[in-house]
Amino acid sequence: MQNSHPIIIIGAGLTGLTTAFHLVKRGKKVLILEKNDRIGGQIQTLQKDGFVFETGPNTGSVSHPEVTELFTALSPACELETADESAKRRLIWKDGRFLELPGGLLSGITTPIITWKDKFRILGEPFRPKGTNPDESVAELALRRLGKSYVDYCVDPFISGIYAGDPERLVTRYALPKLYNLEQNYGSFIKGTIAKAKEPKTERDRLATKKVFSARGGLSNLTAALADAIGRENILLSVSSLTIQPVENHWQVIYSTPEGEKRLQAEKVITTVGASVLPEILPFIDRMEMDKITGLRYAQIVQVAVGMKNTQGLRFNAFGGLIPSREKKDLLGILFPAACFSGRAPEKGMTFSFFIGGVKAGQLTELSDKGIENIVVREFHEMLRFPANVEPDMIYIARHAHAIPQYEKSTGERLETIEKLQNRYPGLILAGNIRNGISMADRILQGTTIAGEI
Repeated sequence: MQNSHPIIIIGAGLTGLTTAFHLVKRGKKVLILEKNDRIGGQIQTLQKDGFVFETGPNTGSVSHPEVTELFTALSPACELETADESAKRRLIWKDGRFLELPGGLLSGITTPIITWKDKFRILGEPFRPKGTNPDESVAELALRRLGKSYVDYCVDPFISGIYAGDPERLVTRYALPKLYNLEQNYGSFIKGTIAKAKEPKTERDRLATKKVFSARGGLSNLTAALADAIGRENILLSVSSLTIQPVENHWQVIYSTPEGEKRLQAEKVITTVGASVLPEILPFIDRMEMDKITGLRYAQIVQVAVGMKNTQGLRFNAFGGLIPSREKKDLLGILFPAACFSGRAPEKGMTFSFFIGGVKAGQLTELSDKGIENIVVREFHEMLRFPANVEPDMIYIARHAHAIPQYEKSTGERLETIEKLQNRYPGLILAGNIRNGISMADRILQGTTIAGEI
């Protein structure tokens, strides 16, 4: 007789772990199956030569109350760390130097990032008609409401920083739903922002502080605390040849481990893996339907952690700097984690995260490690202004072939297909970043919601 588990979750990334954590808290029996030999998915914190750095996501935003509530529930095993005030300072590369994004009216008027034409044009933003194309791209929306210099030097690098994507291809209502709803519900970004600021907020609403966050000591401490709370015995690593089949009134889960093939029965199965993995896991789904899910494009990214034990007086009091596409650099951006969070570098040092590739420059991710290192060292000198005779103390290269999903025009068809399949096959839940957003806050919200609905 096959072993039976009420709920099986595929994937021990942030979505799967959050879902399991809340289910276990409610007394549910859960088993997580993970193909890798570690938990965390793309989240991984490493320590090397006195530096603490992330090889996957660096930060999140406390954009949902569920983020604060999760850390509160995990305390003291894991503590929420919000970024230093310097994180409010964001930089944009233009004409050979980093410039600070305006943070107020005066800096907005004087900034050289935006043309004078568009500075005056924004005065008319509240009076422009709202869009009627539901599949309008982020670039089209920004051009229509704000102007070309905003697209080139604000929207384009912003999208590179979040999606490593192309604002011409990302559809606003899927990729940036809050921005889309500002226009649709209030007729204007400016009017919507003002109206939402005036809306009454509950104590729980105020938990969504919008602050940049990590976990104290690194994001792997978050996934480790979740795993401990779930029970490590309920997480099975190094699983291969995994398939799921509907059988009468239950699900049959077949997989292999170093000890051999295993077969389990489950009442519910929750997948949290990427789109490309689903066909082999769910072979019973028709190819044409599955293609509507696997058509999801992912940005390829190489992230390079760079450590300096002594910056020799150079200061980096900012969240980081983004590079617009039109500047023709080989980087998407550089983050300054040690300026935002404690304990990430020696006292006089700094950690940097360089990002290469994305949708527009995916070919750069195919470079050898030496080729990647050459780009990083060149920009270490040119963009960060380190002297030519100074070299980084530490370089660590992490490659991500399926880093960030792109919520493009195909998203509507994908979401419809997911809903149809879940209705057709009761007990099957298709989750993860194939829907409901790509950020860590979105993953925490989704996991919390799924657990609450079971």
